[in-house]
Amino acid sequence: MSAGTMTDGAMTGGAMTGGTVREPLLRVEGLTRHYVSKGLFGKVTHTVRAVDGISFDLQPGETLGLVGESGSGKSTTGRLVLRLEEPTAGRVFFEGEEISRLRKQSLRRVRQRLQVVFQDPYASLNPRMRVGDSVGEPLTNHGAVRGRAAQREKVAELFRLVGLDPRFMDRFPHQFSGGQRQRIGIARAIALRPRLIVADEPITALDVSIQAQIVNLFMDLQEEMGMAYLFIAHDLGMVRHLCHRVAVMLRGRIVELGSTAQVFGDPQHPYTKALLSAAPIADPDRERARQRLFYEPKPAAPDAALREVSQGHYVLA
Repeated sequence: MSAGTMTDGAMTGGAMTGGTVREPLLRVEGLTRHYVSKGLFGKVTHTVRAVDGISFDLQPGETLGLVGESGSGKSTTGRLVLRLEEPTAGRVFFEGEEISRLRKQSLRRVRQRLQVVFQDPYASLNPRMRVGDSVGEPLTNHGAVRGRAAQREKVAELFRLVGLDPRFMDRFPHQFSGGQRQRIGIARAIALRPRLIVADEPITALDVSIQAQIVNLFMDLQEEMGMAYLFIAHDLGMVRHLCHRVAVMLRGRIVELGSTAQVFGDPQHPYTKALLSAAPIADPDRERARQRLFYEPKPAAPDAALREVSQGHYVLA
């Protein structure tokens, strides 16, 4: 693709095999979710464009970070990809199959290979269920194991994989710390060896001392199992450490997309520059001396589109 306007489905990580671009694991085309408020007689009074016609690809084994302020549309995008919400328009392809219109029974088959890790590890676990049973539930539901003994053996293996003692399998969620509960949630997510995990702010609810441990766990699991991540976060430091590419969202649109080095090292959109200028710096002297930038959001022009400014680096203009 030559420099210029990006077309739907063309925004890839550029993974090449033998001179040809690999089929993306996930392809999102024109994804849209609008929330409509209605008044008397069903008249539309207000429309919130939570996600407004975004497109991106995700390659096998790649981590794509979705960043932006609260309300930018990051989490809604994740829920649309997972089919936890229905899109107003647009299409989602996973492993070459359109899943945005699949019936529930067919979607159940896809969920074996498409999993999620939520922000709140406690809310994602049944407080009345022993954690070993919670982790083993997907294995039983999808027929991956037969019998109680086989299930417990597999769950013990998963516990060891995420750094937990298998002897804790018979405990309940309230008996664990936040970091331990998130490890349990990750163990449940990887139980069926998915190809893609949508991680929605998976470290936000954790202590700072635990966050790096969980990010490193994600990286170790990716290296061992080869899965891809759609990593939704506002912690830019963690995104820079974990992600191969980054998409910056503002008011439901992707305003910049590129490799991590491009977005952090050579930001082009004014909002990206402002976002990076507000990220904390560990050095107190540099933190005091630096100049923060401010960006006043403006409605995008009707013909605004992501345009390639350098190879693989796109900016909304």
